[in-house]
Amino acid sequence: MVNEKGKFTVQKLPVDAQLSAINGILVQDFDGDGMKDILLSGNKFDVEVETTPADASPGLFLKGTGDLSFKPLKSFESGFFVPYNVKDMQMIQVKQERAILIDEHFQNRLTKASSPYLREHADNPVDWYEWGSEALEKSKREGKPLIVSVGYASCHWCHVMEKESFMDTAVARLMNENFVSIKVDREERPDIDQIYVNAAQLISGNAGWPLNAFALPDGKPFYVATYFPKDQWLIMLRQILDVYRTKNETVVKQAEALTDGIKSQDLVTTAEAGQVNFNQKFYHAILDSMEVSLDFQLGGLKGSPKFPMPVIWEHLLQNNYLTGNKKALEVVGTTLDEMAKGGIYDHLGGGFARYSTDANWKVPHFEKMLYDNAQLVSLYSHAYQQSNNPTYKAVVHETLEFIKNELTSSEGGFYSSLNADSEGEEGKFYVWRKNEIEIVLDKKRAELFNYYYNVTDSGNWEQGKNILFRKLHPNDVADIYSMSFGQIELELKEARNILLTERNKRIHPSLDDKVLTSWNALMLTGFVDAYVATGEKEYLATAIKNAKFLESKMFRGEGRLWRVYNNNTSSIDAFLDDYSLLARAFIRLYEVTFDVHWIEQARLITDYAILHFYDKEMGLFYFTSDQSEGLVARKVELADHVIPSSNSVVADVLYRLGEYYDENSYRELSQSMVSRMANDVIKNGPFYANWANLIGLVTYQPYEVAIMGSEALTKNISLQHNYLPTAIFMGGNTENLPLLKGKSVKDKTIIYVCRNKVCKLPVGDEAKALEQLK
Repeated sequence: MVNEKGKFTVQKLPVDAQLSAINGILVQDFDGDGMKDILLSGNKFDVEVETTPADASPGLFLKGTGDLSFKPLKSFESGFFVPYNVKDMQMIQVKQERAILIDEHFQNRLTKASSPYLREHADNPVDWYEWGSEALEKSKREGKPLIVSVGYASCHWCHVMEKESFMDTAVARLMNENFVSIKVDREERPDIDQIYVNAAQLISGNAGWPLNAFALPDGKPFYVATYFPKDQWLIMLRQILDVYRTKNETVVKQAEALTDGIKSQDLVTTAEAGQVNFNQKFYHAILDSMEVSLDFQLGGLKGSPKFPMPVIWEHLLQNNYLTGNKKALEVVGTTLDEMAKGGIYDHLGGGFARYSTDANWKVPHFEKMLYDNAQLVSLYSHAYQQSNNPTYKAVVHETLEFIKNELTSSEGGFYSSLNADSEGEEGKFYVWRKNEIEIVLDKKRAELFNYYYNVTDSGNWEQGKNILFRKLHPNDVADIYSMSFGQIELELKEARNILLTERNKRIHPSLDDKVLTSWNALMLTGFVDAYVATGEKEYLATAIKNAKFLESKMFRGEGRLWRVYNNNTSSIDAFLDDYSLLARAFIRLYEVTFDVHWIEQARLITDYAILHFYDKEMGLFYFTSDQSEGLVARKVELADHVIPSSNSVVADVLYRLGEYYDENSYRELSQSMVSRMANDVIKNGPFYANWANLIGLVTYQPYEVAIMGSEALTKNISLQHNYLPTAIFMGGNTENLPLLKGKSVKDKTIIYVCRNKVCKLPVGDEAKALEQLK
């Protein structure tokens, strides 16, 4: 290829290469991608660039090899951005076989964001804003449409789109000149996310992440889509821009209609409060409606992908406890067994991935989320209490080891997630080639490990790679290898430890180290549930440390909460899930410590939620507070998905507080809420499973277990080691709750088992109390 400067050959630089800044040369668009290229060959050439205004985005793309230096031009053909302060250029960083000239001092405004996901975009040439008045006012002032791009740190395709499109200067120029672009972390701002998810569902019936919404300056969406490759994204941007300019009246009408549709989704068609008679027949009908969706062969819900959905299996455990239904217990056991054997579970480091892409739990989407693992710890703890299955206890222990090693801060908070990707490749940290295992394990042990975890020469996944999963129990392979069960267990454990040490030498997936109130509350509850199931005191100590951390960092006074803590700063108004899940966690902590402080805190934040989230006309709670900023729609969360809905958790909290404080207003509000949801529970049972749990509690009536005396805590934990899902525990040395009045007996520890304030014969022995509970 020749231009007036001479003859050069295009070469591609290897990814991650770095070149010193000395010499180079400016040429034309050689590869036809619409961008001016710098071709480098040899060592001594001048690069002629024009300095641009201080608000320009950097990003001079280079191709080839060589050294660089700079001198200004009087004029320069447009076609791509150039750095505006060439004296600050320190290196060339190569990304995706292109070299990008980096200003080490340049970061866009996202560098100050609280979200690690947003900060990952701080080096983008896209002129990103966080959601707020600055971006909305700029959009209105300049007459530009909004791009609201929503994602999260462990989202694989979010990272792909960032690298393909948002790091590209041609894309950035089109976005910067014609749109106001906003980046949103859906985990920090689920209120914003839900609006645009609803819009996407109304438009196409589907939603996912990255979610890219095009909106009017007031935030009302007129089109929403998900991932696009770079070329398609450029086409989409130009099409949206053309329609926005030439058919603006139509666009505005579309936005208004779409916003009306989003709002109408929250016009809940519910039964009137008090019209539903919850009885055992109704409760049995819930499982009948669920059965068609349950996969009795492979566990989970039928089809793929498979998400753990812990709240469904929690309900079926409760159902078996209350009704003796063997089918309910069967599908729970199958689900928990298959997840623990599958590739969705990390057999070396512990913990679960977010979901399985297939129906067999084999191939995970490799990101690990705090909220999944927190709830699965509770679920496996409860299943261990019910079955005494040692596999379930091992899963609890290994998962909490993962949490301790990977997702716990020194302050006592829990981080949000680990990315699916490392070194730009999904799952690379977790998968193995057979020869990699054979290098670090001796021959006999490698043979056993590879057989047990289905490792093959050709790979059990893709490109010769193996996901570790098992089909067998150690007993099944003991005879094959002429070894005892104990020897097999020991050999496999040694092999896992060796391979985990080897795996830890790899480049780790990135960590999202923000702390969220709601997800921490789930993990706090998980540690408490693990403590009562296993008796490990370390788990209770971790739970208490986390509770004190949340009090210190997330409480704002008078029951008001923050949602996010990161970089020593608390921020963002908390949402209903933060209030409800934290109140529930504090109630659970009270039940095992008998420290009345925690239930008082639960009541404080619940009262705040009633005051600022509850809508009397609707009879339910909004997701956002009346103290928070107003968005184009105020959403209501009702269905239980991977996390129970905030309204179902609030209803449960209110019912329990009503029992503890003998406060009818709490119980009546709770029962009014669950009555309104009765139709949905029957029609769509799996997605209203937490509501179904509350219906079980209301229908069969909880046991109130009061334990008073110096040995109250010891007897309490002894009782709670059993699976007792409809028992509410209270007690200690002080009669500090209404149901504890008059129950102290000098120099004795007494257990009272009551229902509807009517108590059975007081006993001092846990075994006798347990009989009364059954």
